[in-house]
Amino acid sequence: QVQLVESGGGLVQPGGSLRLSCAASGFTFSSYAMSWYRQAPGKERELVATVTAAGGLTNYADSVKGRFTISRDNAKNTVYLQMNSLKPEDTAVYYCKAARGFRVYWGQGTQVTVSS
Repeated sequence: QVQLVESGGGLVQPGGSLRLSCAASGFTFSSYAMSWYRQAPGKERELVATVTAAGGLTNYADSVKGRFTISRDNAKNTVYLQMNSLKPEDTAVYYCKAARGFRVYWGQGTQVTVSS
């Protein structure tokens, strides 16, 4: 069965860094675009970053450009989100998503809290 399992979240001080991972199984990972979304309390889920299936193209929300980097390792069926210079407003549950045409899969999310 399809699984997307996020890890790497936690509590970090402002200015710190975290690396999120999303391990995929049950589908052809290398054929799917992968994205990270986040949802803060009381807010809608928003797109953070996307990487194409082959990994050649990436796209970022303006709020994270220059601070976050999305990457993927198709040999390990894993997508990553390197988050640097974290701010309190980055606090949210972070989800990974796999998409190919009408097929969309979501992970269960991992909490990131940025606080002193």
